[in-house]
Amino acid sequence: MRNSPNRLLATIFGAVYLLVGLLGFAVTGGLSIIATEGNLLLGLFAVNPLHNIAHLLIGLALLIAGVSTVSASKTVNTVVGAVYLLLGIVGFFLVDTAFNILALNTADHFLHLGSAIVLLGVGLAADKATRAPVTAHA
Repeated sequence: MRNSPNRLLATIFGAVYLLVGLLGFAVTGGLSIIATEGNLLLGLFAVNPLHNIAHLLIGLALLIAGVSTVSASKTVNTVVGAVYLLLGIVGFFLVDTAFNILALNTADHFLHLGSAIVLLGVGLAADKATRAPVTAHA
């Protein structure tokens, strides 16, 4: 299963999230690590240094899983997808509170929800183990 959908997705998402984490540092100079209001990355997504670190760690986990086994990539995709689903939902309630330590904004919530749908969908549905049909012997 070298060309596993889970391995491919983990590799692609891992590379993208690593890049986003690195690019985030270009716009977050002067912000506190847990600033509740972030600067905009790509003119749309609010980030602060902690948010950038989270992207780097998630990207690294996905990238490692993508070059690892199918089972590892499936597990990491599912876990990261579940975390993003939770963050995407809870994030709406964190805005304008002291608990918004990742400086989340509405665009972030929808991106996290979109990532969750893709990661969970592939993590839960792709690379299902199939068994050979059982035949009766006479």
